[in-house]
Amino acid sequence: MYRPGAATTNRGGVCTENEDSVVTLDQIPCWSNIEYRYSYDNEDPASLPISFNPDPLASTSELENNANGMVSKFPVNIDLNSKIYLWQGDPWNLEVDAVVNSTNENMDESHSSPGLHAAAGPSLAELCATLGGCRTGMAKVTKAYDLPARRVIHTVGPKYSVKYHTAAENALSHCYRSCLELLIENGLQSIATGCIYTENKNYPREPAAHVAIRTLRRFLEKQKDRIKAVVFCTKSSSDTEIYKRLLPLYFPRDKQEEEIAIAKLPTDIGDENGETVIDERKIRIKPLPKTKKSSAREPQTTLDLPSSDVGLTRSSSNLVSYLDPAFMSVMKDPDQRKEEQWEKTAQEQNRWNFLRMLGYGDIGGPVLSAAEEYSLHSRYLAKANSLNLSDIAETKIVYRGGVDNEGRPVMVIVGAHFLLKCLDLERFILHVVKEFESLTLKPYTIVYFHSAASLQQQPDLGWMKRLQEILGRRHRHNLRAIYVLHPTIGLKAAIGALQLFVDKEVWKKVEYVDHLLQLFRHVPREQLTIPDFVFQHDIEVNGGKGLILDPRTKYVYQRV
Repeated sequence: MYRPGAATTNRGGVCTENEDSVVTLDQIPCWSNIEYRYSYDNEDPASLPISFNPDPLASTSELENNANGMVSKFPVNIDLNSKIYLWQGDPWNLEVDAVVNSTNENMDESHSSPGLHAAAGPSLAELCATLGGCRTGMAKVTKAYDLPARRVIHTVGPKYSVKYHTAAENALSHCYRSCLELLIENGLQSIATGCIYTENKNYPREPAAHVAIRTLRRFLEKQKDRIKAVVFCTKSSSDTEIYKRLLPLYFPRDKQEEEIAIAKLPTDIGDENGETVIDERKIRIKPLPKTKKSSAREPQTTLDLPSSDVGLTRSSSNLVSYLDPAFMSVMKDPDQRKEEQWEKTAQEQNRWNFLRMLGYGDIGGPVLSAAEEYSLHSRYLAKANSLNLSDIAETKIVYRGGVDNEGRPVMVIVGAHFLLKCLDLERFILHVVKEFESLTLKPYTIVYFHSAASLQQQPDLGWMKRLQEILGRRHRHNLRAIYVLHPTIGLKAAIGALQLFVDKEVWKKVEYVDHLLQLFRHVPREQLTIPDFVFQHDIEVNGGKGLILDPRTKYVYQRV
């Protein structure tokens, strides 16, 4: 079925498959030799398109402060880099010791990685049926049959849920570690693995890539002499771009990439195995009660103990002196830290009670950190991608427009369509997060039609603050302007309050536009889909100012 052949190399230096040819490791350039370099020189770090990386969403000053004086958790290691390969294509074409199959608990053919059983032959499915399944996070090894590889390692990835994000991360990390452990146990040295997460389990691509790469790095640091090569296999160009962007963070090839990685790495990079660590779940060790210091001249009491017990029993008054100071000095109790945080939040909420009484909503509370905003955004995005939100999209409250005069993409918001009493606000937020995700990767603008919106009840400032936190810092950084058409005094007052109490950086970008002709100076008419009532409202508001509406083309002209 397979024939010897050469791999083709794409523009970024990453090899791709060539039909059904057998490809050896010698034909794939290792990571340290790949020419691809992600350019950070001419970009603001806060605007880099790393959508699932918390720290890249931080401002430039934060990134610089984080980088200065810090030691890299993943320093340059030429030996480790020489073991990493990136391949776009099926692992089944690679001549390696083992390939990884992402399957389900029953290890059946229909839920295995696409193309595996067709390439390996029917014997593999027959063997898998006799193994009694496999638990999530674990792995089992079988023969490879008709594949160029010697063995197939089967593993079961976790189902992703926003509520159990940490559990899913650790289960996925255990998948990769189990595969590598089986590789060593079977005397094998090279392995090719695709993305263990599966589409039907809703695991977001980029967080999964972070887990895969950091788990592999930590494992290689301990077992580098027993593993010759690891090949990351991707199925699509988008997956390849993710790995090319994230590999330098964990496997930097020079000091420049190492310094960049210090600022770009997520806040939580896991423990020595790459697993996520939660302070609240750590075992808490408290110091022993204070005891009176014994006098130097205090006579020692000698106990007649068996020789096997010598050294096991010590005077309780002197026990503290035998304990490791590093062991005794622990962080503040997480429960105490949580209680202090709640008290602080309650105090801040009390300060904002008067604004809540005025109808502005809950705009108090502590400011979220970059990592907290990223975590919040990731959870909402993962949930949005797993749901059908077509009913929200049909309301046409938020939709994509064309581009403005400077070529920046435009997002259109129609205030009059926002029927607060009939709208599920939580599903609407999910829809907004999904719509804005690709738009906020680069500079963009917002056009808000407030025409006739004053007739509808609008969300309060507390809800607006919450939405802004969920969209994250990249949204705030890349937003260039908000053009508000037909503003009212009430809206201007609300935006003034947002500038004062929520975020001056974002809301100072608002530009009020009184009529459509003024808006078209910023965004061409043909780049916008405008509801008919907006034209009618514009005529009613500006009818005495020499404007006329062409009923056929819906264009507004200056009266001659």
